[in-house]
Amino acid sequence: MLTSTWNFLKRHKRKFVFAGAFVGGVYLLGKYAQWKIREIQEREAAEYISQARRQYHFESNQRTCNMTVLSMLPTLKEAIIQNLNSESLTTLLKNKPANKLEIWEDLKIISFTRSIVAVYSTCMLIVLLRVQLNIIGGYLYLDNSIGKNGMAPQAPPDVQQQYLSSIQHLLGDGLHELMTVVKQAVREVLGGVSLKHSLSLQELELHLDQVRAHVEEGCMASPRKPLSCYMMPDEESTLAAQACGLTENDVATIKLLNETRDMLESPDFHTVLSTCLSRGFSRFLDNMAEFFRPQQGDAAHSNAPDSLSHVSLPLAKIIPIVNGQIHSICSEVPSHFVQDLLMIEQLKDFSANVYEAFSAPNERQK
Repeated sequence: MLTSTWNFLKRHKRKFVFAGAFVGGVYLLGKYAQWKIREIQEREAAEYISQARRQYHFESNQRTCNMTVLSMLPTLKEAIIQNLNSESLTTLLKNKPANKLEIWEDLKIISFTRSIVAVYSTCMLIVLLRVQLNIIGGYLYLDNSIGKNGMAPQAPPDVQQQYLSSIQHLLGDGLHELMTVVKQAVREVLGGVSLKHSLSLQELELHLDQVRAHVEEGCMASPRKPLSCYMMPDEESTLAAQACGLTENDVATIKLLNETRDMLESPDFHTVLSTCLSRGFSRFLDNMAEFFRPQQGDAAHSNAPDSLSHVSLPLAKIIPIVNGQIHSICSEVPSHFVQDLLMIEQLKDFSANVYEAFSAPNERQK
């Protein structure tokens, strides 16, 4: 029995070898497939966790942007009011001075100037902070996720502070220059309009459009600078101020400033800022419309679809209304004006694109 079995095995030895090799190969292939599937699953899980962490960090960064805007609006409002002080003029008018008409003319220019400047500067503040904080946010994400490999952080606290302090240009020199330009435009558009002249809401909107055209486009004889120049100082002045004894942090800060300047000069930024300005001036007119509604007793016009077009107010009555708009525009309490701007979809998409660009790992190599 054993002899016959042994002879059988000897006769079919090659078949058994091939069968064993085949079975062993199938087993190893199965093990390799299991390992490969597990590797793919682990990689997909890691990518999902990374994307979820990145999305959470981005959303947290946007909340920080919104809170930062609200915290800076009182400073912006105070700077505008101090430089365009209409309250002192209204105090003078209460004393019935001899040059009453002259003071009213000054009040007209200052009231319109400071409310228009408030719209411009609030929109600029919101969009600029979205750019700055998303650039910083992108670098911080990279520093936290990749910095463990021993790479030096690109946005250490000192660099963050130095970089974010550049917002002071908008609150200082940039704001003063913007006030000068807007005041000149208001004087050109409204300087010749009599205080007794009545304006409808539509006519008021036309005057605002004319002021905006002067500010944003200028004229053939005097073309205007781009609005981004009010938000950041010139590149030359920044580098000149840092010319002597540049530290490593100074170099990192200048890199961030140059990247921000590139963003501010991009077509996408121009589109987003224009959208914000259009929404801001639209909301400004909505606030003004509350004062152009027909009186309750005027039944002929109050129910008409275009009832606002039938109401006109003397410019002298419009001035105090315009003058007070700065308090709703630059309100630290979330107002409809600020909320409308913060919720603009183009602004959200632009913010996401900025964050995506600077949180991508290959951005570190630039």
